[in-house]
Amino acid sequence: MTTRVRTTHTADLTPAELDAVRGLLDAAFEGDFGDEDWDHGLGGVHALVHDESGLAAHGAVVMRRVRHGGRWMRAGYVENVAVRADVRRGGLGGRVMAELERVVDRAYDLGALSASDDGARLYASRGWESWTGRVHALSPRDGIVRLPEEEGSTYVRAALAGSLDPAHELVFDWRDGDVL
Repeated sequence: MTTRVRTTHTADLTPAELDAVRGLLDAAFEGDFGDEDWDHGLGGVHALVHDESGLAAHGAVVMRRVRHGGRWMRAGYVENVAVRADVRRGGLGGRVMAELERVVDRAYDLGALSASDDGARLYASRGWESWTGRVHALSPRDGIVRLPEEEGSTYVRAALAGSLDPAHELVFDWRDGDVL
């Protein structure tokens, strides 16, 4: 099977390409992917893998602000990673992540993501580390709020993880829907 990877900004995707990405994500997440989830992956850089049947895999990295130890940092936040069901476990998720990691490593202070149980295996195999500290978000109404349900599923990019101290929480900027 011949596959090709394309990395591009949301602004350069055609409406048909955006529809294909949304269709892939809706199918991959089996009805557990909503409009707010879709919105979280827009406005950044996308990695798309195509094969003879069309769009086979996708992921995006968007900028978020994260405070750690009194310093606000630019985080490349990985979103909307999915592989078409008929080509899963064939390395396409790794190809998507390789492109997104290249962007994170060159353009951001750190990388972060929130992993499902299935996704966690992929990220850990690529050197992402599970964040062992507390996770918070800066709420527009309540200030800084703890997100205990996100602790254990938040991963940071290993290249920068050594400079992060789990004794200091990660405080993410707020967004509608799932904050992480």
